Amino acid sequence: MLSFEEYKALAFEAATKKGCSAAEVYFTDGEQFSANVLGGQLDEYSVEHSFGLNLRVQFDGKDGYAYTEVLDDPEALVERAVDNARSSESPDVHPMQGKCEYEKVAPPETKVIKMSPAEKIAYAAELEKQFLASDPRAKRAQYSAIQTAKNTVRLHNTLGLEADTTRESAFAILGTILEQDGVLRDAFVVKEGDELLDKDAMIKEGIEKTVEQFGASPVPSGEYRVMIRNEAMASMLAAFSSMFSADSAQKGLSLLAGMEGKAIAAECVTLMDDPFYAENPRAFDAEGVPSVTKKVIENGVLTTLLHNLKTAAKAGVASTSNAGRSASGPVGVSPSNFFIKKGEASYEEMIKKLENGLIITDVSGLHAGLNPVSGDFSLIAKGLLVKDGEIVRSVDQITVAGNFITMMKAVTAVGADLKFGMPMGARVGSPSVIVEKLMVSGS
Repeated sequence: MLSFEEYKALAFEAATKKGCSAAEVYFTDGEQFSANVLGGQLDEYSVEHSFGLNLRVQFDGKDGYAYTEVLDDPEALVERAVDNARSSESPDVHPMQGKCEYEKVAPPETKVIKMSPAEKIAYAAELEKQFLASDPRAKRAQYSAIQTAKNTVRLHNTLGLEADTTRESAFAILGTILEQDGVLRDAFVVKEGDELLDKDAMIKEGIEKTVEQFGASPVPSGEYRVMIRNEAMASMLAAFSSMFSADSAQKGLSLLAGMEGKAIAAECVTLMDDPFYAENPRAFDAEGVPSVTKKVIENGVLTTLLHNLKTAAKAGVASTSNAGRSASGPVGVSPSNFFIKKGEASYEEMIKKLENGLIITDVSGLHAGLNPVSGDFSLIAKGLLVKDGEIVRSVDQITVAGNFITMMKAVTAVGADLKFGMPMGARVGSPSVIVEKLMVSGS
């Protein structure tokens, strides 16, 4: 098998001989470790190593892709990519990034990455053990899992681009189940980086999120003033993130097409896409475009959609450095670190601001219960009833419904408790937000 450098050189030579105007290789080499302990026993264990190379050629004004996991026949891969370009019906030109310089980034170092497999398994076992001993109501753990990953990307092309990066990540999941008066309730806690080493804090959060669900019952149907808690709001933002893609807008799949410069949210809402965010920085996107921080929504006004080089060329603007791709797929559009900018009020202060209404703590049915094209949603939810600025009881068996843009325009306050969702791919986060009114279906 050839080395990456040998394979790249031969592929570029073959592409030039075939008449390609440009060629590009996107190579990934990844390692992943995961372990889950249940009942004191190792329930799941996985060590994976994967790599692949995606070749993109520009032939007769069209893009052609071909993928391989074996670096042994570059000429055949070029032939496949050229054939795919010939059969492409896309009329859009997709530029390639040329040679450029990048800002240096320094991802945070984490002790977890350096742990041995035995130490990681021991961590998961101890996390479960400590949880079960922490509260007499602790029934069992759904998950006591840890996962670490290391991924190297090499993006090179015939225009002089050479962009290489290696990213490391670590996170843990604790799934808590508690029993009270014969009733079982569960919750999940996710921590990433060295935050997961504080097992006490992780367990405390899991127990609090579980306990708050006991004694739940529906509320009467109607319009409510609501606070959507950070994790629930992050989940909704992630589910609707495709509407901010210029690719979706240009295909008629986003109601934000042509809305730049118009108010689509309340003045207190600023939506960031920040590839330099300290916890997960990157110097360039999946096309090698240097990273750019941007306010997608600034004080309620849509300032830009997210662009790669293709959508930017079509719109006559610069790329926002939001190209995304996998080793085996074509270039698309993806957020980097995508989040609503936090305000100043703490979670407790936000409850006081809410005064009377509901706190939505969890939403489910995101895949079936919302439409990212129209913005409409109808989601099963759980929460807490608030009266006179105090939580009085838990709420379940309710559905919240509305339109995402209408809801964003009805935001009256943004909290300081910014939190990101699962650290998989694009990272999406939000603080808690208060919405003036939202339709709730209950009893």
